[in-house]
Order: sequence, then C-alpha cells, then structure tokens
Amino acid sequence: MTPGARVAATIELLDEIVSHGLSGERGRPADLVANAYFRSRRFIGGGDRRAVSDRVWSILRRYGQLAWWLDRTRHPDRGARAIVAADLMLVEGLDMGQLESLFDGGTYRPSRLDEAEYRALRQMEGHSLPHPDQPDWVRLNVQEWVAPHFREAYGDGWGREVAAIETPPPVDLRVNRLKATVEQAREALAREGIETDTMRYAPDGLRLRRRLSVVKGKAFQDGLVEIQDEGSQLVAALVDAQPGMQIADYCAGAGGKTLAMAARMNNKGRVVAMDVYESRLDRSAQRLRRAGAHNVERRPIDADNRKWLKRQAGAFDRVLVDAPCTGTGTWRRNPDGRWTLSPDDLAELLPKQAAILDAAAKLVKPGGGLIYATCSVLPAENEKQIAAFLERNDGFEVLPVEALWRDILPTEPPADAGSTPYLRLSPLKHGTDGFFAAALVRKEAAKAVAAARATAGAGAEATEEGAPENAAGTAPDPAAEALADAAHVAVPDVALQAAPEAPEAPEAPRGPSA
Repeated sequence: MTPGARVAATIELLDEIVSHGLSGERGRPADLVANAYFRSRRFIGGGDRRAVSDRVWSILRRYGQLAWWLDRTRHPDRGARAIVAADLMLVEGLDMGQLESLFDGGTYRPSRLDEAEYRALRQMEGHSLPHPDQPDWVRLNVQEWVAPHFREAYGDGWGREVAAIETPPPVDLRVNRLKATVEQAREALAREGIETDTMRYAPDGLRLRRRLSVVKGKAFQDGLVEIQDEGSQLVAALVDAQPGMQIADYCAGAGGKTLAMAARMNNKGRVVAMDVYESRLDRSAQRLRRAGAHNVERRPIDADNRKWLKRQAGAFDRVLVDAPCTGTGTWRRNPDGRWTLSPDDLAELLPKQAAILDAAAKLVKPGGGLIYATCSVLPAENEKQIAAFLERNDGFEVLPVEALWRDILPTEPPADAGSTPYLRLSPLKHGTDGFFAAALVRKEAAKAVAAARATAGAGAEATEEGAPENAAGTAPDPAAEALADAAHVAVPDVALQAAPEAPEAPEAPRGPSA
C-alpha cells in the first residue's frame, strides 16, 4: 500500500471503531472491529495490517488530546478523518504540504482537504500534541469524570500511573507445567525464532523480547504455553490450588485462570469453571484439550444448575471470583475502553460485584479461601468492595497478600507489597496490567456450613414442590442475574489480551477473554 492508502485504511478502521461505540456508547470492542475489518479485506498484506492497526491503536491512546486540538482550532468535524489528519500533524510532524500530498483524492487515498479543514489544520502546523492549556485529564487522555477515581487510587502519583497505561504492553506467556518446564518452553519457542525472558514475579511466566504472534507456532499449538498477562498469572497463583483440592472458578469466562490452577494441581482434584454464559465456557474446551487439563468441570450458572449450586454450600477449598469490572487496568491493551466507559457503567457494576461476591462466598468451606480479583484499578471496585463485604460477612477475614505470597511463591514479592493487605499491580510499578486481588479466609464453624447446606436443600425441595418461581420456571438467583446484567460492561479477564496488540486478522483477537 502507498502511504496515502495506509492513511485511508486508518481512517476507515478508526471510523468503524468510532461508529461501534467509541464516545461512550456501548458497542463491539475495538479489537473485534479491527479483526472483522481485516478479514473482509484480505488483500491488505501483513505489513500493511500491522502499520494500519499500530497507528489506530496509538491514536486511540491519545484520542483525548487530539479531540482537544480539534476543539481548539474549531475544526468542522470530529470524525476519524479529522482525528487522523490531526495526528499526522501533531504527532508525526507533517507540514501542510506533506499532508496535502496524502489527502490528494488519488486512487485508494483520502479526498482533498476542503477550505474549513485546511484552515483548522494549518493552526496545528508546527505544534506538538501536548499544550500548556490542556487540563490534566486531557493531557493524560482519560475522561474528566474518571480522573478523581485515579487520584483516589494513586494519590499524587496518579499522573505517572495513567501515563504508563499509554505504553504498548508486552506479550506475556504462561508455561503449562502439565507439558513443559519453563526452560523446555523457552527452548521450544527459541526454535521458532521467539526469544523470551523469565518473569520477575510469576514463576511460570515468559515475556517475549519483541512483539510476535505465537498462536500458530508449535509450542502454542502443542499446549506448552498460553497467552496470559503476568498479573493474571499472579492472581491465579494466589489461589494456591493444590493437588486434590476442590476449586471453584466462579467467573471463569474462557478459562485462562482455570487453566493455570488446573496445571498447579497436576490434574488431581477438581476445578469447577462457572460462568453465566455457556458460550464462554464452550470456548474454553479447546484450550483445556490443548493444555491437557483433565480435572476441569464446566458448569453454566443458569436455571438448570442453580439447585446444584445451592447444594455446594461450603464444599470448596478455594473459590476465585474474577469479577466483571470496568477493565481500567487493561487500558494499555484496550485503549478504546478509556472512551467507552461511562459513570453509569461503574454505578451498575458495583452492586452486581457485591451480589456475585456474596453468592460465591457461600461455596467456601470453613478454613477455605475466597479470592476476589478485578482487572480494575478503581478503589470503588476493589478495596471498598472488600470493606463492604466484610461488614456484611463477619465470618471472613483478610489474609495479607504479602504473607500468602511468601508462603506459596518462590519469587520475591514487590517492594510495595506490604503497604496494603491486598495485591495491587500496575503497569508503572510492576510492568503488568492493572490488577487487584484480595485473599480472604472463612473462619466460621463447620456446623454453620452444615446448617447452610440444610437450608439450601430445604429451599431446593420447596422449589421442586411448587414454591414461587420466576417466569423461567426457577427460583430467582440474584448472583446469576448480576453476572448476566454485568456482562455487557465487563472486562472479566485478560488472559488473551496479551496477544499482539495491533490485531492481525484472521489470527486470534486481542480482546477480553479468560
């Protein structure tokens, strides 16, 4: 493709992303839009796909500043064409003559600039993207309403933390211990020309030295490695899944953390992967086969399984709740998320997270562990959720993550791990996506669990004998309803979000999955 044709393709792709819900409207995630765009244009070669998608993802990271410049210069448009032209001027440093040579109306190139466009863009000539008049939230490319939440999370250092989100993420892999050691996996990848380094924190983790696709390679296809951010690996490790245990992955999605726990258990014991959407669980089947994980049972949280779920009160050694969340910790992989998230989304998620956490807590046996995690950095979804849960459930107490880490992981915890009882990871400090995790232990007596089971059994019998039911013919389940309602605003896991950030269709998408 010519430079002008690449610019035209960039405008087309960005326009499709914007039309699918950039500016606060719910729609398809940008990575899915990009993959569909390239699949329908197979004539675009691999190098051109990479160039176009890299530019689009970079623009999404600085979309706020670019829009600010359009407002400042009274540009007549706010669409993809205007944003791309402003980016070429302010970031790539083109002058008006160079810009006009790209926007010349030639074959496969953008149409000529009209007088109003020319007048606005001329005011940007010679300027760079930052400007002293930009407020902090514009300079950091976030919406104004979310800035106070970042300040609450990070204090005076919030600007540095948010700036780190704008950096492209690495490609992280988790070695599947069911099939290979870390060194064996490194050697297998090296034979494919993929050089890796071991991770600082995750003992089974490898990080690619440069961004490459691994999904078509033999090491991946044979199940030696899975794509999973280091932070996600650490959350799964903190569950401390041991051979012979009964583990519930309550919001399993496509199974990224499920796979990690099954490998730590060496296929001994049982992992029950649950999700409100059976389609998500179905997507995990191929991953489970490839990994050689045979101790995983998949159960949808639906009408057919609610009675079974009630009978599982106090049955599990560990329960992981990887809760639906705003996904603010994954914005370096999903930069469109910083523009699609709305205050209403956060307000809707908070009570749903609480309902899910309360329901999952009932599955934990006395002395068992409950791990609550999000890929969000907002305190409202994290520390405040745990504080509210402990007020409602005095049978649980917090286990400091630093102590747990030293007991179960061979690596040294982060230097700041002792500053809070929770795990808080960020791109700036730890080189991971933004994650939160809290480890709780159930301290109530076994007889209380027996009573809960008896109550659940009586409830199930009452339903079977004709107790009031909802329109679907089953007793209402607030947690399942919360999961279903939360799905349209959630980013429940990021296990696959470590795939190459600029999507190369038709390879695996980079978007939310487990």
